[in-house]
Amino acid sequence: MNTTLPQTETFADRWLGASIPDRDARLRLVRLDETLSEILGAHDYPPAIRHLLAEALVVGSLIGSLIDEDEGQMTMQAQTKAGAVSLLVCDYRQGAVRGYAEFDGEALARLGANPSLPALFGEGYLAITFDVPERGGRYQGIVPLEGETLGEACETYFVQSEQVPTLVRVAVQTEGDRTLAAGLLAQHLPDGEVGRERLHVRLAHPEWEHVQVMASSIRHEELLDETVPLEALVWRLFHEEAEVRVFQGAPLTRGCRCSIEHYQSVLRRFPEAERAEMRNDAGDIVVDCAFCSRSFNIPD
Repeated sequence: MNTTLPQTETFADRWLGASIPDRDARLRLVRLDETLSEILGAHDYPPAIRHLLAEALVVGSLIGSLIDEDEGQMTMQAQTKAGAVSLLVCDYRQGAVRGYAEFDGEALARLGANPSLPALFGEGYLAITFDVPERGGRYQGIVPLEGETLGEACETYFVQSEQVPTLVRVAVQTEGDRTLAAGLLAQHLPDGEVGRERLHVRLAHPEWEHVQVMASSIRHEELLDETVPLEALVWRLFHEEAEVRVFQGAPLTRGCRCSIEHYQSVLRRFPEAERAEMRNDAGDIVVDCAFCSRSFNIPD
């Protein structure tokens, strides 16, 4: 295998990218450790919600890393009508990730120790939004929240909204107070040029089928093995390919963007009469950040 490798190895809290030119495919791999602990530590989430949010943050990092532009942002949001989890949201911007979940504790307790995704969400939908100025601004895809995992729901999104065959695998492990999560995304590069048949109208595509089979063979314990760099996982899966290009992406950090200055800039957009109604007896506006569980007193 002819491989173009980065100078350092990737173990955690940085995404890794790869492409397989002969197969028209690209890969993203992510392993979250300390960054995940910081995000989950902002709230006292029960185990089922910690697991769900950890999965969402990995999936969000995988999808967000597909954005080329430095200023682009990806937001993934799941909402339901009758589930124990009413809202799940995470976003990615230049390697900064954040996430938050709202849930009904009593309804969650009735589901038992290891509730399935359908049990957690009931009837719901998944919305993925890309804010990419260089591609014309904001665009969004919405699909039913179906499947046994968030990864499967995102596979449906890419097929239905972008007509791009995609495979997502995520592994989450909790030991004591520590949660480790990792994932892989494999995707066929779209080839809908003028005069050519789009991939999704074909009955089969052998190059993608090969990549899909190989990527599907990765095991949870491999993704979570902290002693194995992500580059080594690419080698294990695709060492027989003629060429694999591997490159390191951005470091992954907790990305809550809350600050007094930020909220002041947001509040300036409201009319003075509305701002007056928001003030407390001390004349401050108190803003709660759901992502990091902090309150900010915004002076007049």
